[in-house]
Amino acid sequence: MTAPVSAPMPSARAQAIAPFWVMQVAKEAAAHAATLPADAPRLLYLNIGEPDFVAPPAVQAAAEQAIRAGRTQYTPALGLDALRERLSAWYAQRFGVDVPARRIVITAGASAGLQLAALALFDAGDEVLLPDPCYPCNRQILASVGVAPTALPTAAATRYQPTPDQVAAAWGARTRGVMLASPANPTGTSIDPQTLRGVLDVVRRHRGALVVDEIYLGLSYDARYGQTALALGEDVISVNSFSKYFGMTGWRLGWLVLPESLVPAVERLAQNHYICANAVAQHAALACFEPDTLTEYERRRADYAARLEAFVPALQALGFAVPVVPDGAFYVWADASAWWGRAGVTDSTGFVRAMLAHAHVVATPSADFGSADGGRFVRFSVATARADLDEAIARVQRWLG
Repeated sequence: MTAPVSAPMPSARAQAIAPFWVMQVAKEAAAHAATLPADAPRLLYLNIGEPDFVAPPAVQAAAEQAIRAGRTQYTPALGLDALRERLSAWYAQRFGVDVPARRIVITAGASAGLQLAALALFDAGDEVLLPDPCYPCNRQILASVGVAPTALPTAAATRYQPTPDQVAAAWGARTRGVMLASPANPTGTSIDPQTLRGVLDVVRRHRGALVVDEIYLGLSYDARYGQTALALGEDVISVNSFSKYFGMTGWRLGWLVLPESLVPAVERLAQNHYICANAVAQHAALACFEPDTLTEYERRRADYAARLEAFVPALQALGFAVPVVPDGAFYVWADASAWWGRAGVTDSTGFVRAMLAHAHVVATPSADFGSADGGRFVRFSVATARADLDEAIARVQRWLG
């Protein structure tokens, strides 16, 4: 008799990785939508940070042309030289910063960039300091390679960003670096330039690494904060993406800017982990830097800013607290605790589920991003049509009375 076959057990590493609540909520919303009658109001999705704008026509045309011309073979692991040069020129034009193309590595999305940076900089058993709240995948990527992510609680007074004193006090024998985001997900707030310099000074004193997630840098609305951390020195590592500002989410294309000495190590890692980023996406991304395309991106940036300018006061008028008005990205970090009693809940996870059930509006609870808020906050995304944002406000108002 043949012995029963059992499936292999997942590794301890895999079992330790927490769910990504943004996607978990999306699954719950899809299951809820399937139970609704045909005449029920459609769900309004203010949960996922995906632009409602897609890649501009010139980018789509460049992809089609690359496919027709057969430019679908592997590229160098560091990416197309032409794309690295375009990015270098963009840094000079947009930010006035000299970033040589030889320091730029094209990656399979910013997620792959974060993985490569973690693998190149840190060993198992090391510790990296991050703010709380922060993008959850940053923590999970570090944990999956054996690095301990240590959260530094933040508050509105510091724009939900850690201070130099916090970093200095938290730095221990195993600490090897700091990972920040500016503008940040979920808060939409950027780190003050002087604060960033102070954090970098602490990192330098300890000969550590500063990794700055600048995925939303293109979607900055305040000149004080809309500057790249790369201006502070060649030892800063920047992670960026074509997903948000450039509207290429599903194309899975990003980049790293590294100290030149780190590039060979990252190149070897990329060669072995995924060979190269998507070739068609790279050829298409060359069109992102055409003058007409850049003009379109700036029009979209103004559109996002206008949505935030309308949505934040509307939330506040309903009784949600927004302690720091976002200066970038397309998120609003709102305290919903004033409504616990009316909604019959005790935390933001319960509130998000109740809002889904009663108002058919989908958002993300703070549990995804940390615990420093005490479970009070909800992240709303304005990366959707203005009409849907207005309707969401009206539905929540009707629900909460």
